[in-house]
Amino acid sequence: MLKMYRCKNHESWLKNRNKYIGGSDVSCIMGLNSWKTNRQLYEEKKGLVEPPDLSDNALVQYGTKAEKHIRALFALDHQDLNVEYIPNNSWRNTDYPFAAASLDGWLTDKDGRKGILEIKTATITSAQQANKWKDEHIPDNYYCQILFYLGVTNWDFVMLRANLKYEFPDSPLKIITKDYHIERSEVEEDITAVMQAAADFADLLKNNTPPSLLLTL
Repeated sequence: MLKMYRCKNHESWLKNRNKYIGGSDVSCIMGLNSWKTNRQLYEEKKGLVEPPDLSDNALVQYGTKAEKHIRALFALDHQDLNVEYIPNNSWRNTDYPFAAASLDGWLTDKDGRKGILEIKTATITSAQQANKWKDEHIPDNYYCQILFYLGVTNWDFVMLRANLKYEFPDSPLKIITKDYHIERSEVEEDITAVMQAAADFADLLKNNTPPSLLLTL
């Protein structure tokens, strides 16, 4: 059974987040996160180390402040979808008691199908970063995240809106908005793999067994 919980404030949401495996954790678990390994994630979840405080990071602040505006623009651009959002949300499913999904929004189409809205902001300063968003590709860490959300909610589709800022030296600022639509029926095997990896990691946490280190890309 799926149920949404609402934390009373952002601080409460942060404390609650560490009790569960969340969407941003999955790429670490699978060795697809360039900033954090599965072993580092394990140590954070067990309280052995403090997670890094990114609240003063300029890029994080930009993403946080931009989110509500991007969501509003998405709703204007997709008037065939009903867009809903409640701050500090935490979706949980009794089929996955170890998991919690904090969504940027949830959608209902004209046929009554339920979907996930995921919002990403990225500042791109190199060809290597740009290549991660080339054509219809989604960076691996974000792809893991939306698969996890599909697993937790058991909903039908995802819409990912990406706000991409290209800041190259000696070039004018360029901002591109891209929308990605993913149907659950097209990624069922990937969802199963992600949810199994998350469940296995939850067992390691429960049994106080550090995971074998996976080298990040």
